[in-house]
Amino acid sequence: MKPQRPYLLRALYEWIVDSDEAPYVLVDATVDGVQVPQDHVKNDQIVLNLGPGAVRDLVIEDHAVSCGGRFGGQHFDLFLPMAAIRAIYARDTQLGMVFPDEEGLADDTPAPTPDADDSAADKPQLRLV
Repeated sequence: MKPQRPYLLRALYEWIVDSDEAPYVLVDATVDGVQVPQDHVKNDQIVLNLGPGAVRDLVIEDHAVSCGGRFGGQHFDLFLPMAAIRAIYARDTQLGMVFPDEEGLADDTPAPTPDADDSAADKPQLRLV
């Protein structure tokens, strides 16, 4: 199956904005491809306000989030690979979601499936989502 994070991120973003809240995302700045102002990174993480009044040209794609933002009065183009986004939440209410690690999120490679002769193949495979 496709990774669920981009779908959940888009839905939660819309819910937060429709609720007149500011959507914040927690980003792991150590993930390959992350483009954020390094001066604002603390403990390898950065929290970003992605609200319509805070960023320009926001695009939430299956593989990444991109937009333009201002930091210290300077424009900065942000690029956030989907694997780097750890949470989205509303600033005031703190309601939102922390995302679990998903296999295949970074490289779109499907997760391995058990062999037909594997004894676990006949058992249900449930995951916490």
